[in-house]
Amino acid sequence: MAVRPGSAARDGDGPAAAAARFTGRAVTGERALSGSLTEVALDDGRVVVVKRADGAEAVRAEAAGLRWLAEAGAVRVPAVHGHDAHLLVVDRVVRGRPGRRAAVRFGRGLARLHAAGAPAFGAPPPGGPVEAFVGPAPMRNVTGDDWPRWYAEHRVLPYLRRAVDDGAVRRGEAGAVERVCERLPELAGPAEPPARLHGDLWNGNVLWGADGHVRLIDPAAHGGHRETDLAMLRLFGCPHLDAVLEGYREVAPLAGGWETRVGVHQLFPLLVHAVLFGRGYAAQALAAARSALAG
Repeated sequence: MAVRPGSAARDGDGPAAAAARFTGRAVTGERALSGSLTEVALDDGRVVVVKRADGAEAVRAEAAGLRWLAEAGAVRVPAVHGHDAHLLVVDRVVRGRPGRRAAVRFGRGLARLHAAGAPAFGAPPPGGPVEAFVGPAPMRNVTGDDWPRWYAEHRVLPYLRRAVDDGAVRRGEAGAVERVCERLPELAGPAEPPARLHGDLWNGNVLWGADGHVRLIDPAAHGGHRETDLAMLRLFGCPHLDAVLEGYREVAPLAGGWETRVGVHQLFPLLVHAVLFGRGYAAQALAAARSALAG
């Protein structure tokens, strides 16, 4: 295979053509990683990953999110080489094994990322769309200045309504989540400024590099509460999470009682998963809501 930079590639062309166009290098080979990911080798020895997404807004949201996270200079992300309406071209991450030293370093960087801030809760990255995504689920980046109200209206209740409509949550069960939303002003803890969130920080989006540094991929970046990212790390498991939290607290101590608020922050990802995957995650969301109400 030989795809040269400057060849007549257009939106909708294949991964090799997109890689050549956005890196300015000739392509020497490509290998499919999954239905949406292709690894492309360049003539200078580098390897990039080309990701296919469903729709221009999804590509634009991910590219803008990666660049916004990178601008903070806090946690590493794959460099974005470019995108069109269908394909996103980023650096490949050479994978390594999780380690405690890397975890502490990641925790410190995550604290600095959050501290880089956002203009408002729900603020999209510069250049990112309002109609964004968390994984494959739609996510609207509507802004607000009061976190409890914003979190209820734009992160919890939309997915609760969808889960009820789809039958994942039974109508008689929804009241537990609705009561959490009503009580959020007292359950949310001390007020905090908008943090710069990754927004979909489950372990699959935390890549442990062979160089000892973590890279974050597939963000649903927006302005939010920093405890939401930490709650998602805990929800889906993260190697050496105790060390990540140790590093985080070295840079930015967490407000008292944060451990009791984990379930409140997990409602958003659990309800998203209930919408995407059904009843099992709905049951977890309801359990988290009841636990938050029990105090």
